[in-house]
Amino acid sequence: MAREQHSGGSGGTELGRFLRARRSRVTPGDVGLPASSGLRRTPGLRREELATLAGISIDYYARLERGTETRPSPSVIDSLARALRLGKAEHKHLRELAASADGNAAAPTTVPSRSVPPGTELILESLRPNPAYVVGRTFELLAANPGGLHLFAGIEDWQGEQRNLARYVFLHPAARNLFADWDGAVRSVVAWLRGLAGIEPDAPDLALIVDELLSKSPEFARMWDRYDVKGNSSGRHTYHHPVVGELALGYQGLTLNGTNSQHLVVFYAEPDTPEYDAMVLLDKAAQEKASKPSTSPAQ
Repeated sequence: MAREQHSGGSGGTELGRFLRARRSRVTPGDVGLPASSGLRRTPGLRREELATLAGISIDYYARLERGTETRPSPSVIDSLARALRLGKAEHKHLRELAASADGNAAAPTTVPSRSVPPGTELILESLRPNPAYVVGRTFELLAANPGGLHLFAGIEDWQGEQRNLARYVFLHPAARNLFADWDGAVRSVVAWLRGLAGIEPDAPDLALIVDELLSKSPEFARMWDRYDVKGNSSGRHTYHHPVVGELALGYQGLTLNGTNSQHLVVFYAEPDTPEYDAMVLLDKAAQEKASKPSTSPAQ
């Protein structure tokens, strides 16, 4: 698949590719080592430097990167995480990669259902005027209330399975102007997908969106090779919306029980604030647009 061309090296395991990618991003100065006077063939730490910092043999570490050693102990994983200066999310991801590196985990063969649990549409409606939507684990937009759909300006022009927020942020012409922090938005998307790829690299739903974005977006391909795995389920986003102007909203993501990682995402603002008023205006404008007869050809 196309994503194999951006794996940080040929062959090996996701564990080995992750280690290579993260090693290239740590300089000797980052870990208190003296700068080398000679020319370094690769960026970041050398294998022997990382092995020494982690307290393991160079040969053992080399086998981890090549994928011929697939069962590192928890203590080795923790030592490597410290040496690579990984954060909590990255450390957790490294443990997950180690747990699946021996290939015993069953590979998924089906694409998760796009059906949302019973009552979800009623919940979305009851949340108005707060924009809210449900996404699948690879950012499929499965359901939304009017404000939740129209928050992503122009996505309503896409039909059915084309509505995917990962596809939107990288490929829709309106996305770069919509997000006040487009770089942060796309980094979060890539980090989530990269985390899923480490656990289920052959998942069909993941392959579909990753292969498409690798082939169509140079920015996605560059970020994919960085192996960042941080993601946020809550926080704040600011949008430059073409209908309501600046829209600064907090958000919270909740996992829906009984689903394969479907998430309900709800945006909010304090009452009696300009942000709340803009949220109400978005809901009203979205409802008015949805009630108008469509002039597009029947699908």
